[in-house]
Amino acid sequence: MSSPGAPTRDVLLVSAIITVSLSVTVVLCSLCHWCQRKLGKRYKNSLETVGTPDSGRGRSEKKAIKSPCPPPQIWPHTRSVSPSCPGTMLSTLAPYTCSQHLRLSPGSEEDEAHEGCSRENLGRIQFSVGYNFQESTLTVKIMKAQELPAKDFSGTSDPFVKIYLLPDKKHKLETKVKRKNLNPHWNETFLFEGFPYEKVVQRVLYLQVLDYDRFSRNDPIGEVSIPLNKVDLTQMQTFWKDLKPCSDGSGSRGELLLSLCYNPSANSIIVNIIKARNLKAMDIGGTSDPYVKVWLMYKDKRVEKKKTVTMKRNLNPIFNESFAFDIPTEKLRETTIIITVMDKDKLSRNDVIGKIYLSWKSGPGEVKHWKDMIARPRQPVAQWHQLKA
Repeated sequence: MSSPGAPTRDVLLVSAIITVSLSVTVVLCSLCHWCQRKLGKRYKNSLETVGTPDSGRGRSEKKAIKSPCPPPQIWPHTRSVSPSCPGTMLSTLAPYTCSQHLRLSPGSEEDEAHEGCSRENLGRIQFSVGYNFQESTLTVKIMKAQELPAKDFSGTSDPFVKIYLLPDKKHKLETKVKRKNLNPHWNETFLFEGFPYEKVVQRVLYLQVLDYDRFSRNDPIGEVSIPLNKVDLTQMQTFWKDLKPCSDGSGSRGELLLSLCYNPSANSIIVNIIKARNLKAMDIGGTSDPYVKVWLMYKDKRVEKKKTVTMKRNLNPIFNESFAFDIPTEKLRETTIIITVMDKDKLSRNDVIGKIYLSWKSGPGEVKHWKDMIARPRQPVAQWHQLKA
């Protein structure tokens, strides 16, 4: 029998339940608060990792953005955000420049979209081949080529063709050089005499189109190879073949993704060097230290140069650096932008990995990019380009 002033068993049970519930609630609240702090810290760190458009290695000094500070009046000139103008951000300048810049990070989903960007057209070549069984002679006729890319500053090329029967590369025949011609006609016939048929069918006909250079090494334009055991040689067979990047140099130099943005009201072009892939290894260690030079040319004269930072030991670098050039509309047709990917070397002269020429009169791929830029003002137009020798 309990005393009148003592709490009943039910009251004690309810008190215990309330106490346990409050304790659990306090623990859960503390845990939620701790998780919120951790997530907030992680989000902050991710923002610091991504950075602003002006973050990175000196990027704030190389941004191609129209600054509120008065720009120089000398044409043409590369603009950059001056450190003396604090608070200049991309968002405040958007009305005056291209609305968006293409910026990629490693593994970005935008990479897949750019995979569909246009590739460079190297042109095509027409030739014929046949075999004379009575005279044991293989006949190769080089007829013509079409839509060859420009390799010279003048916006043209001086093409000729080398002819091999692989695997023999010591003995070759050559066509004449066609000066300043992107659609050359050769119509030259070559004879491989005293060549038994059973040996002919073991060879591969290899044609290499090059641009003749009087003062330096000839530049490869493209190549075609065709196994002769897959050709009916009993009569002359005529072929049209698209040129492919040459395996002896030009095809292995890599590719560069860049965007062009033309603003006619501001008389400016913004060049955004986005990234490169499969660059040629120039160092003994099987890698390169690439950076990109951007030259502004006017009437074949070098006017202004800018360059990106150097990416150490990287054959697939991501640059994401933009440069702006003031170019009056009336001078646009005489303007060329030369993009050169270089390999930095501390002990000797820097090596050229490859080049791209952008203008009205470059190769088909470059001209297409240039025209797309003009047709889509204030929009960055991205395209992959094959680096040339």
